[in-house]
Amino acid sequence: MANDPALTLEDFIAALPENSRVIGLDLGTKTIGLALSDLGRGIASPMETIRRKKFTIDAEKLLAICTEQEVGGIVLGLPLNMDGSEGPRAQATRAFARNLSQKTDLPITYWDERLSTAAVTRTLLEADSSRAKRAEVVDKMAAAFILQGFLDRLGYLGLDT
Repeated sequence: MANDPALTLEDFIAALPENSRVIGLDLGTKTIGLALSDLGRGIASPMETIRRKKFTIDAEKLLAICTEQEVGGIVLGLPLNMDGSEGPRAQATRAFARNLSQKTDLPITYWDERLSTAAVTRTLLEADSSRAKRAEVVDKMAAAFILQGFLDRLGYLGLDT
């Protein structure tokens, strides 16, 4: 898409500094779930959930976390429809990426997040988590699910180092 700052998988990997983490984001309308990779980029761990306020405030908090955690790149979950088409949420994610790219030089890429929240919710239900506990952790767990899928793909392609 025109003006879309997201890189292809190969270009994203090429742009990552050595020994840097990757952060995964699950963008919601009210929250942003965050997950962080290890330095070897093999394991994604749920990190925290940011309550959305305004884009500038959200971006500043996110970029402060990126600096603190020595993040080298950002993986945004792209909420495609089941048929692969893009709806309003995917367009909002692309707009977030465009706006964020104006505030940072960190490379950005997308990862198909279809069913990530459903998979995490199912796992939490199987673990007999209460509704309140699920609400508290689902966004950061979904971000970890997204990021782990991305990291697994890197490993499969031999691009994880």
